[in-house]
Amino acid sequence: MAEDPLGRGATARLLAAHGVRPRKDLGQHFLVDPNLVRRIVAVAGVGPGDRVLEIGAGAGTLTRGLAAAGARVRAYEVDPRLRPVLDEALRGAPGVEVRYEDAADLDPASLGEGPWVVVANLPYHVGTPLLLRLLRRAPAIRRFVVMLQREAVERLAAGPGSRVYGLPSVTVRLHGTVEVAFRVSPNVFLPAPKVESAVAVIRRTPARPLTEEAIALAAVAFGQRRKMLRRSLAGALAAPAAVLGAADIDPARRAEDLAPEDYLRLAEVAHAG
Repeated sequence: MAEDPLGRGATARLLAAHGVRPRKDLGQHFLVDPNLVRRIVAVAGVGPGDRVLEIGAGAGTLTRGLAAAGARVRAYEVDPRLRPVLDEALRGAPGVEVRYEDAADLDPASLGEGPWVVVANLPYHVGTPLLLRLLRRAPAIRRFVVMLQREAVERLAAGPGSRVYGLPSVTVRLHGTVEVAFRVSPNVFLPAPKVESAVAVIRRTPARPLTEEAIALAAVAFGQRRKMLRRSLAGALAAPAAVLGAADIDPARRAEDLAPEDYLRLAEVAHAG
């Protein structure tokens, strides 16, 4: 039964046997550390019968670890060259379905009511937008355990006033809670990236009404983050200074000064007016 995660040597031989070289344009950095895979699966807390979405199956190392835990895995892989690699790596792995599709095209309605858990080593170049789309559009996904570039994870977890606090931070906090589980060395990948990675755990919480409106206001404000809110929101609010005042927000503050709850309150006041 193909359950144990593959190490560096086995992964390199498997890729070479099928003539596959990692593609930089797809952000391919394959996991090759079995201990790290076990740690991710443990943090994800998945077990027999749990439904898992894996985005970017790669060479199947994490997929095998999830199967070993008893999870039912639906893995997405955009690179068709990896089909023979995954056929071999996952031979005998129970409860695994691989879809050779772009996960960015995933229809949230196809997930039903859930619950699902996303466990993934996300490609750096598309990981954050894809994560935020699923968080906003796929309520059947109750938890995300994702590995991204460390700076991207820090942006997701940042709070008001931080230099890396921005729209991703606001979006995540309005849809859930986020924690940085641990950092990851470049040495656990093939090939090794030039940056550190980190694993984030996001737990969905019920979204309040007008959450999407709040995110839209934050997007406008952060689009001109150097400007005071009374100016940056002039195109989004009919009377920005008055609405900000009614929401008990100083119009002279800037985008990074507002907590996610402030944007929500601002949306509620604007909607009521």
